Amino acid sequence: MSVDRGGEFITLARVVKTQGRHGEVAAEVHSDVPGRFAEGMKLFALGKAQDTRRELEVEDLWPHKGLVVLKFRGVDSMNDAELLIGSELQVPITERAELERGRTYVSDLIGCTVFDHAREIGRIEDVQFGAGEAPLLIVANSAGKKFDVPLAEAYLESVDIAQRQVRMNLPEGMLDINAPVMAEEKQEQQSERKKRRSAEDVSRREP
Repeated sequence: MSVDRGGEFITLARVVKTQGRHGEVAAEVHSDVPGRFAEGMKLFALGKAQDTRRELEVEDLWPHKGLVVLKFRGVDSMNDAELLIGSELQVPITERAELERGRTYVSDLIGCTVFDHAREIGRIEDVQFGAGEAPLLIVANSAGKKFDVPLAEAYLESVDIAQRQVRMNLPEGMLDINAPVMAEEKQEQQSERKKRRSAEDVSRREP
C-alpha cells in the first residue's frame, strides 16, 4: 500500500487491464488487509496524469488469477474501462485500515534507511509489487546507485518507523545481483564487448 505525494490518499490497487465486456477491470492489489474491498465502497481513481481523481463506487468484485476484478457503477463498457487502465485506486488516508500489532504499512517505509548487517545501504525511494511473494524495496545510496531489495521475512530483522530504519540480514552477494546496471556501467560493458569482438576478428584474420 502506498501514499501519494500529497499524503492525503493511499493506494489500495492499480488497474492493469480490462476484464470482460461490461466495464470490468482487473487490478493489482497493494494491500494485504483481508476483505479490504467490498461492494458499495467508494474508491478514487488517480489517472496517469496524476492530477485529477475520479470517484467510483464498487458495484461488484471477485478474485481472478492473483488480481481482483472490479465492476464500477456507471462504467459499463470496455471503452469506459480502458480509460481506467494505469489508474491507482485510492481511499483517503483517514480510511486506512488498522493493522495488527507488529505489522507495518509498506507506505510508511518510504524514506526509511536500510541497513544490512549494520551496514547502511541507502534510503527507500519506492516499493514495487510484482509476481514475487515479497514486495521489492527500491533503495538508493548516497551516490545514486539503486538496489532492488526483497522485503522478505526471512531477511528482515526489524522495522522501526519512529527511527525511520529498516534492518535486514541479506544473503552475501544479493545486493550485487539485485543492483540494476547504471548507464555508465552499461557503456563500459558495451565498450568491453566491442573490444573483445575486435580482438576476435583480428585473430581470425591473422595467419
